[in-house]
Amino acid sequence: MTSTAHRIGGDLPYRLVATDLDGTLLTSAETVSERTRAALAAATGAGALHIVVTGRSAVWARPVFDEIGYTGIAVCGQGAQVYDAGAHKLLTSLTLDRRLAALAIEKIEAETGPLAVASNQDGLDGQVLTGPGYELLIGSDLPVVRVERGELLGSPVAKLYIQHPGLTDDLLAEAARRAAGDLVGVVMAGAGVVELLPLGLSKATGLAVAARRLGVRAADTIAFGDMPNDVPMFGWAAHGVAMANAHEELLAVADEVTTGNDEDGVAVVLERLFPAV
Repeated sequence: MTSTAHRIGGDLPYRLVATDLDGTLLTSAETVSERTRAALAAATGAGALHIVVTGRSAVWARPVFDEIGYTGIAVCGQGAQVYDAGAHKLLTSLTLDRRLAALAIEKIEAETGPLAVASNQDGLDGQVLTGPGYELLIGSDLPVVRVERGELLGSPVAKLYIQHPGLTDDLLAEAARRAAGDLVGVVMAGAGVVELLPLGLSKATGLAVAARRLGVRAADTIAFGDMPNDVPMFGWAAHGVAMANAHEELLAVADEVTTGNDEDGVAVVLERLFPAV
């Protein structure tokens, strides 16, 4: 990784600004502050590109994109989807093998006991199906459909969400990796959000695909995030900036720590790198 002092041709410090959404670009009220909007406008006005890289599926990200006026390319679903927000079109989409997913759940439950499970259906019309006991802890207005456990894998899915009544998110993720890490990817993406993904998928893999489409490289990229699911993205980008409210796992690998998402942490860094003229 490089320092914030590096320059990519002329005075442009980075050609690509990659921001996580929840806990990073968004405030806790799920809005983008005027200061952050202005800082992003200064960066793009200087010639940089901005891309959102989020764990949310495109279905769940679209209302936020519409609200904040984001019309660029986005990486959604932990890297499974590359989404054109302006055209409301999926450019790429990967799914989780449902037989492997069922086997992974079986192996994890053999170690932890019963789980609460939810599934994110594939595609722009895909719904989030929640099985018995699963409680959504972020984005409380996001639509979910409650179903019986046996209906969760009835159609192609992008990923599964798991919860456990007696384990913390970190302990659950650790147990899931130990029991089924050879079958699925496991990531902790937020409070109450432990996800099972196609093996090898990450925000970094999705961002790499999107960056190629945009004609930029990892060496051109500064990334902002707050959760363990952002660790691969930090490893891919030239410079990783963790929010002050970030998980300790991300703080351990960050090149820089900024203020929290409610204190305009993204803007604080961008204002230094791309001063308004």
